[in-house]
Amino acid sequence: MTMPDGPSGARPSTRRRLAAALALAALVAAAALVVLALLTDPLAMVAGVLLVVLAVLAGWTALVRRGARRAVAAVVAVAALLSTVGVLLLAGSVLRLVAVVVLVPLATAAARVAIGRDLAPEPSAARAVGPARSGVLLMNPRSGGGKVGRYDLMGAARRIGVRPVLLRPGDDLRALAEQAVAGGADVLGMAGGDGSQALVADVAHRHGVAFVCVPAGTRNHFALDLGLDRADVPAALDAFGAAVERRIDLALVGDRVFVNNASLGAYAAVVRSEAYREAKLATAAAMLPDLLGPDARRPDLRFTGPGGELRHTSDVLLVSNGAYRLSRLNGFGTRERIDGGRLGVVAVTVDRARDLTTLLAAEAGGRLDGFRGYRAWTVPEFEVRSADPLLDVAVDGETLQLPPPLRFRSLPGALRVRTPVDAPGAAPAAAAPAGVRDGVTALFRVLRGRPAR
Repeated sequence: MTMPDGPSGARPSTRRRLAAALALAALVAAAALVVLALLTDPLAMVAGVLLVVLAVLAGWTALVRRGARRAVAAVVAVAALLSTVGVLLLAGSVLRLVAVVVLVPLATAAARVAIGRDLAPEPSAARAVGPARSGVLLMNPRSGGGKVGRYDLMGAARRIGVRPVLLRPGDDLRALAEQAVAGGADVLGMAGGDGSQALVADVAHRHGVAFVCVPAGTRNHFALDLGLDRADVPAALDAFGAAVERRIDLALVGDRVFVNNASLGAYAAVVRSEAYREAKLATAAAMLPDLLGPDARRPDLRFTGPGGELRHTSDVLLVSNGAYRLSRLNGFGTRERIDGGRLGVVAVTVDRARDLTTLLAAEAGGRLDGFRGYRAWTVPEFEVRSADPLLDVAVDGETLQLPPPLRFRSLPGALRVRTPVDAPGAAPAAAAPAGVRDGVTALFRVLRGRPAR
């Protein structure tokens, strides 16, 4: 998969201008259908909205309560959803609803083609480099449900002259990476999840050798923000050949390197559960009453906020290697860049008396940054203190218990990373507008024959 045509800043092609026209037309049509529905049958639309709100409230209650209250709330949520469908059927609004459901994704897809890479910042100090002289690829065969074997990465590495090293039960991944460098490797790659990527990237950074990320894990957030195509795992091996190299940041908590984020509070507690790996949603639903319910104990997390004020708690605290553009807590979004020398910090604090339903609505609508308890800022260093002897911390998806204070800092430009010449090259947060208003403005610019930025 490649990004739409046209380098950033170039005059948009006819194809992109037509895509901009299609995206704007689809957005206008979808908005018109919604307005028409309100005008022709306002009572049905109001009833539908109220039923959806009831379903959201009841659904959240079912998540954060236990016992009979959870069962009753779940029944109410299902009944409200079924009633919503019934109201739409009686009002004859199904076709309009289907049309809107079709038009919105159409507008999104056309907008992506139209805007292309115009909004993506140019990576700092990117340069073309030749093939690796002695490349080594470390591989975790258990990551991502067995992607290493499924894509025959061992055979693919050998065919391009890269030495594969398979991680076996009981092996020390850091020791294998150190041995590879000691054996003369000038490019060190890792095929596995983000925790493994961070460990091997740390070894590459300490020895000054280049690093290649192969997205063979489950979610591969690091690969996404490097601008790799996560769906084409073998294509990442092309970075061992003629490639693009740039410097990116790493981050530290204590003396442990991470490439994505470290999270504390409710999310870290869920990830720490032994059942989380096998049943993420079910585990979260089972634990939420104890984490965000009205009787839940708040984590003791003390830190300095964006205005220099001392904060005494937060239900979710995320410290990241570069600032995330967050729409929801699940998945943690993407970053525009990871070469700015800054940590991103996000704190979400819930007033259990009035904020739970608002948080759920913001999460469901992809507007987490509009929630009143949401704060985001950037710093070069960050410290978390606590009276608790140990804090649950999820570092790149792996759970740890660390004694406070936790000291985080950015390592600007610490890692030389190589990516294939024909990789997409930009994270979704870098290539996409920040909101609807910015998106419409960008589309009008492209339609007039100008770059989106």
